[in-house]
Order: sequence, then structure tokens, then C-alpha cells
Amino acid sequence: MNEPVKVASWNVNSVRLRIDLAGKFLAAYAPDVFCLQETKVTDELFPREQFRSLGYVHQAISGPKGYHGVAILSRLPFRTTDAMKFCSNGDSRHISVVLEQGLEIHNFYVPAGGDLPDPDNNPKFAHKLAFLRELDGCFPRIGKTKEHPIMLVGDLNVAPQENDVWSHKQMLGIVSHTPVETELLGCARESFEWIDVTRSFVPLGEKIYSWWSYRALEWEASDRGRRLDHVWVSRALRGCVSGHGILKEARGWRRPSDHVPVMVSVFV
Repeated sequence: MNEPVKVASWNVNSVRLRIDLAGKFLAAYAPDVFCLQETKVTDELFPREQFRSLGYVHQAISGPKGYHGVAILSRLPFRTTDAMKFCSNGDSRHISVVLEQGLEIHNFYVPAGGDLPDPDNNPKFAHKLAFLRELDGCFPRIGKTKEHPIMLVGDLNVAPQENDVWSHKQMLGIVSHTPVETELLGCARESFEWIDVTRSFVPLGEKIYSWWSYRALEWEASDRGRRLDHVWVSRALRGCVSGHGILKEARGWRRPSDHVPVMVSVFV
């Protein structure tokens, strides 16, 4: 049997600021493919050579001016790369590759949505809802079927299940766990029968998070987290995922991101 492909996804919250942490993670866990969100750097300033020196010579990068940006870095060659635009703008929230092994990986950074869960008075929240609506059904629209071996990863900025937040009751009015967001993300997942990998390994009755706010000084003691970072696989990969992990300890590293890496291994 072939070796599994190891994929890691991380909202690094500025790749240049956290290049040393990225190197520390790659040295310790050595994923074959490293998907980044919120890179916060234009393409020409992306630290390509630092990642090449670590073995990640195959690179698909999309970074506008501003605070968005996504990238897929790989030790495995790409057949193709692509990027989709959402909400009729170019803020670089999606990039995809097809590996030579045939695995297709889509890396997303869904808008955070600001603090006010009111699309009429908060344009950022309206943008987020529009993005999630476009995500619903987008794969059939671009000619993909459930028999394609596809993985969707990234910071989707929605904690969809009750135990994806520290308190379901207290979070219902907070952006990332409001009913409208969780319903829209659920529709997007169901429209392609995506399999939620984390919840395939961690029962719905258990708490699991990938993000802890910078506002919480005692983040580990209070543990008021949210699961905002996701890995989904298509029906073609059902039963092919052999490992999963969320590296909570990375939140305690010096000058950390508020997100931590999510890792999976998949046979293709």
C-alpha cells in the first residue's frame, strides 16, 4: 500500500511574522502538504525561499494587499493549480492544487465577519454570509463530483456544532456560532455530502477547539475555544483518512497565532 499523504492546515496570522513557528512545526511534524490562511503578504513578498529550504519547493500562493491571503506549500509535485473568486472580489480567500497522486486540495479562508451579527448594519458580516452562500453548491458548479478524491481545508470561521464552542448557549449571539452561520455552513457541507474529518475522529459529545482568542490572557486555564478550522473530504475518500490531530500546544508557543494547526493523513 502507498504511504498516506499528510496534510496540515493552519491560519498562521501573518506568515512573515511567524515564519520561525512555521519552521518549528514543519521540522517536528513534516506534513507533505502545508495549507496556510491569513498569510497577510503579497505574492512577491511571500517567504518562498525559506520554505524551499525546508523542502517545500512546490508552491501555490495567492496574496493581495491587506489582511487575507492563502497558500499551499508542498513536498509533492502539483499537476495543476487554480483559484476561485467569491463575492465578485479579489481578496484571495481560495486556492487549490491537484497533486500528482490525484488528491485535489482546496484551501479556504472564509471572512471572519466582524463582531456584530447583523448583515444590515455590518458589511463584514454580510460579506461572510454571501461567501457561505456561494460555497453552497460551488463544487458541482465547477464540474466536480463526489467521486473525485477532494479535500477541503481551511479557516471556515464557523464553529458549527454545539461542542465546537465552549458554551453553546452563551455563543448563540456571537459571530462564528450564530444560527444563520451554522445553517449556511451546514448547507454547504450537505450540498456535496462532505465528510467532516474532525468529527469522524472526535465524537459530537466531546468538546474540540482549534482557536483561542488573544483577548483571553489565561487562554489555557479558561479554555474558551472554538473549532473554526476544518478538514472535509469527499465521498471518494470515505474510509481513506488514517490519522487526525489538532496541535493545541501551538497556541502556547511564543508569539503564537490564535489558531493552531489541524493535521490529517489520507490514502489516495
